[in-house]
Amino acid sequence: MIGAGFHLRKVALAAVLTTAGGALLAGWHTYRSLTTPGPAPSHEGEATVISVFVPDGQPLWATADRLVEQRVISGKTLFVLWGRLTGMDRRVKGGEFSFSTPLTPLEVLRILVSGRNARRLVTIPEGMTLKGVADLLASRGFGPSEGFLCLNEDPEFLSAWGLPPEGLEGYLYPDTYAFSRTMRPVEIVGRMVERFHEVFSPSMQRRAEELGLSVHEAVTLASVIEKETHVPEERSLVAAVFHNRLRLGLPLQSDPTVIYGLEDFDGDLTRRHLQTPMRYNTYATAGLPPGPIANPGFESLLASLNPAPVAYLYFVARGDGRHHFSGSLAEHNRAVGRFQKGRR
Repeated sequence: MIGAGFHLRKVALAAVLTTAGGALLAGWHTYRSLTTPGPAPSHEGEATVISVFVPDGQPLWATADRLVEQRVISGKTLFVLWGRLTGMDRRVKGGEFSFSTPLTPLEVLRILVSGRNARRLVTIPEGMTLKGVADLLASRGFGPSEGFLCLNEDPEFLSAWGLPPEGLEGYLYPDTYAFSRTMRPVEIVGRMVERFHEVFSPSMQRRAEELGLSVHEAVTLASVIEKETHVPEERSLVAAVFHNRLRLGLPLQSDPTVIYGLEDFDGDLTRRHLQTPMRYNTYATAGLPPGPIANPGFESLLASLNPAPVAYLYFVARGDGRHHFSGSLAEHNRAVGRFQKGRR
């Protein structure tokens, strides 16, 4: 009996040691997997910088799929499991992350959680004003809107970027940008202005000169076109109306310019507004407004320099998002009676 008991204890001890050894081996394997750098990010065999976009709230497993596909990590199973065990999977920041050197899965996970080097995609839509852009950037976590608006009053910043003293309005080019959370307002705004200079090419500058317009005047006109219509094929027609009126010395009579000049516009543009002399009231004053009223996109910039070869002097909203164009006041008045009747 004593011999049998001793044998059982040996078997039990062997089982415990085997289990412990297996656990230690598994633990060592896990540790090595999580602390061994993954393959170097590469493209066609050459080392490069790999960008991985992580949408806000995306599950860690989906992010891991992308990281494996881009050769940032070797496998996803232990990566995702460790994230879940530590709760790090619920703290991953959204944004665009850049990887250029081999990193361990633990290092990659820490970067995703800390948001270090993350770049967030921000889309600036056509026709958004300077204040709208500042508010949008603030809402995306790039700092208070005042940090962006104050650059509008900074003569050194404006001069450094070749901008007129009137300010930034019109030159924050609408596009999709990838900005780091650590970027300063001067860097973010500078990138948008830089993009404008890239788009407004030397050939466009020469075309503006041919039309007797400065770059600032061309951008100002483009901003008015941008706010007057969202229909692509109408832009050159709206441009023609404004070019024709400028040539004849007629006021542009553009509602969006008046609205831009009102500090607290409540959505109701009245006859009193149209009759009150203001810097941006193009009913009371002939010529272009003193500066852009929004940030125009490429199509509106192009239209401002390439008006349609038509003699239109007027247009009125039809109520379906489009406009009716007229060459005479009598025709315009008939169109107003037809399309605006019952809408005032």
